[in-house]
Amino acid sequence: MAVVKPRTPRKQVDTLRTRGIYLLPNLFTSAALFAGFYAIVQAMNSNFEQSAIAIFIAMVMDGLDGRVARMTNTQSAFGAEYDSLSDMVSFGVAPALIMYVWALKPMGKLGWIAAFIYCACAALRLARFNTKLDDDHQDKRYFQGLPSPASAALLAGFVWVSYEYNIDGREIFFGAIQIKWLAWGLTVFAAGSMVSDLKFYSGKDINLKESVPFMAILAILMAFVLVSYSPPEVLFTVVLVYALSGYYIWTKSKLGTKT
Repeated sequence: MAVVKPRTPRKQVDTLRTRGIYLLPNLFTSAALFAGFYAIVQAMNSNFEQSAIAIFIAMVMDGLDGRVARMTNTQSAFGAEYDSLSDMVSFGVAPALIMYVWALKPMGKLGWIAAFIYCACAALRLARFNTKLDDDHQDKRYFQGLPSPASAALLAGFVWVSYEYNIDGREIFFGAIQIKWLAWGLTVFAAGSMVSDLKFYSGKDINLKESVPFMAILAILMAFVLVSYSPPEVLFTVVLVYALSGYYIWTKSKLGTKT
């Protein structure tokens, strides 16, 4: 006698499908995680240029996974959690370790405390971001606090530029300032910016499906030319300007309210 299995209700089938893992966006997330882990390994081997480049690659991969998920309608709760864990490794642990090994280690307690503060602030920044994903009252045009990828790129860009000019993290700069103190200050600055209430432009209001003026395409081409001409200086300058933009917006709003 054949046993007839009970049919699964349609609602349960739909629920099981939504719990599935989408391959395409999670491939980009995995690539970002690999780049972050690779940056840590290279920093332990004192290959700081490769570590910095890996952070920027992780930043690009992290930006693509969300875009791909939205464009292909493959967003999922698993993808959101996986992306957050990947970000913690690539933009929290990796930059802190790179900066510590490169410049902060000779400072003793001050060095590892600064690295830990950065790592902790990255975790707090990601946790706060995750809790506000479904907040409809939040202005989607701006991030609250400096995004962790931009913060990581700020530290990695500083290391990359210094390496480009053969400046070691333990050298004295301009005959007076030690690089390790600049690295310490930049690490604390990036950490504080991540957990601040400052507004940073998110770019989420940009629609890639809409037509753009000819000058916009020309500007994009010029940006590629500049980056290819001198990647460390251009990328670090762009990230630094972005990191300061939140303070500019805050100062402008305060001056506007006073007048």
